[in-house]
Amino acid sequence: MTRIAVLVSGGGTNLQALIDAQRHAALKQGMLSAVISSSPTAYALERAKKANIPTYVVDRKGYSSNEEMTHELTSLLQELNIGLVVLAGFMYVLTDEIIQAFPNAIINVHPALIPSFCGEGAYGLHVHEKALAYGVKLSGATVHFVNQDCDGGPIILQKAVAVEDNDTPQTLQRRIMEQAEWKLLPKAVSLFCEGRLKVEGRWVKILPGL
Repeated sequence: MTRIAVLVSGGGTNLQALIDAQRHAALKQGMLSAVISSSPTAYALERAKKANIPTYVVDRKGYSSNEEMTHELTSLLQELNIGLVVLAGFMYVLTDEIIQAFPNAIINVHPALIPSFCGEGAYGLHVHEKALAYGVKLSGATVHFVNQDCDGGPIILQKAVAVEDNDTPQTLQRRIMEQAEWKLLPKAVSLFCEGRLKVEGRWVKILPGL
């Protein structure tokens, strides 16, 4: 059984998707074992407590740099014997220490079809603002492994979502969450915990199940 830690900063809607998946036995061979927030006031902590998942706070305001915070996070994750780290709305860029400690074992969900509308500054509503400003007809979500490049790790799963003529960043965000993020993230986590993801360079191969 793979012990999963979910890193959060805000409301925790993607965390809730994972909690719901676990409740319906859809996280095969995985267990949500910790929720770690960069903010003590994040509503995601309340979601975790309601689901009886242990919670921890590594408050970004308490550290002088992302490097210091990453060091504290890495130590905590290792202490908790975590096998998979999931970034679910975690708003800070982690440094190399955690990537080296958990190679191909950190997963992030991004609200666009990478390599479009990603990288530094592309988070939250900003992603959807960029997509609408460009005039794309399709956007979507991507789940990928985390490496040293922001939003640059090997892609695990993607799903396209139609952009409608009257969309605002808020309506597009909601549709992508409902139709893509909340479906892709639990699936990718389950595939990892089942040992069905094989990374070969930039390709992630999904191995057949038993």
